[in-house]
Amino acid sequence: MSDQQIIITVSGVDKIGIVAKVSAKLAEYEVNIEDIKQTLMQGHFVMFMLCNIEKSKFSFKEIKDALTKTGEELGMEIWVQRKEIFDNMHNI
Repeated sequence: MSDQQIIITVSGVDKIGIVAKVSAKLAEYEVNIEDIKQTLMQGHFVMFMLCNIEKSKFSFKEIKDALTKTGEELGMEIWVQRKEIFDNMHNI
């Protein structure tokens, strides 16, 4: 199952509409949000999302590219990784 899960990290200066814009893009690409955590640190917004792409008709690359573009539009950094790779990186 974790091969269908992705980790999305969003980071940048806080502004209105970040969660809405990222969530709307995920819905457009048929990606399910399974868990979400966000925090604000001295005006710096950070959000982690665990999502599932199993029911999406789009490829991982298409989803990643769309979210990267959304990050650029927001002036934010958005990283997208497969959960299995994320887990392996943190088990070393």
